[in-house]
Amino acid sequence: MQYIITAVGPDHRGLADPIVHCVTELGANISEIQMFDHDEESLFSMLTRVELAPGRADELHAAAADISDRTGLSIRTWSPDIVGRKPRLAICATYRTETPRAVLTAIHNGLINAEAAVMISNRQACRSLAEEFDVPWFTIGDDQGNADDERLVSICDEQNIDYVVLARYMRILPPASVWKYAGGRIINLHHGLLPSFPGMRPYHDAYAVRMLTYGATCHFIIPELDAGNQIINQSTFSVSPGTSIDEIVRRGQEENEPACLVEGVRRVVAGEVRLHFNRIVANS
Repeated sequence: MQYIITAVGPDHRGLADPIVHCVTELGANISEIQMFDHDEESLFSMLTRVELAPGRADELHAAAADISDRTGLSIRTWSPDIVGRKPRLAICATYRTETPRAVLTAIHNGLINAEAAVMISNRQACRSLAEEFDVPWFTIGDDQGNADDERLVSICDEQNIDYVVLARYMRILPPASVWKYAGGRIINLHHGLLPSFPGMRPYHDAYAVRMLTYGATCHFIIPELDAGNQIINQSTFSVSPGTSIDEIVRRGQEENEPACLVEGVRRVVAGEVRLHFNRIVANS
């Protein structure tokens, strides 16, 4: 089975060695290692992807816990090879309900073979949606919508979340949070076509250059910003010349974005695509 080990903590010497020694002693085959030092934050981050016999999973978890105690690193071990249960999703949203509703509906109808374990938001706008689908709701924002990023990670840990789905979640996750759930576990919906329109107003940016085709992009979030190489799914729609920007935005938000995200999440949950060295690979 494949396992992904992430380690995040205050930067100092000798943090990588215990993890490498641990997995090699367990007989694991290392297929990927990424390490970064975030100098501005004095943050060490590491991802290790290994192939390990299923019978040694408990040993891996115990060894990771021991390393965490000795080094102070926040360590997580997770396998995308989920057996005997459905993947558990945390659906994060802020204001718009169309995309989270589409994901919840697809789960309810069996199109996405997963469990909506929690909804998380920095605002209250989507709370009624969680109540409608009987999904536990967590608010992590203050009165101004500033999110408690550590609380988001804690909720995902407590709820044994496999994938975090950012369904128009209007906050940027900090590097530490992204590293903790690195390795293809954070799925984002961007309301524009990447890499051409990466900004906060992609519809308006495309409209300004007289585009007649608009779209949305479902992609993995990775710690180092590199939009364009982690695309899971893209969907587009065309408009006639003279179509108003209001109509373009409406079609995008109400029709195209939800469909794009649902198909992207379906592909990931079904194991059709994975992330390897920050590149999308088809899972044979």
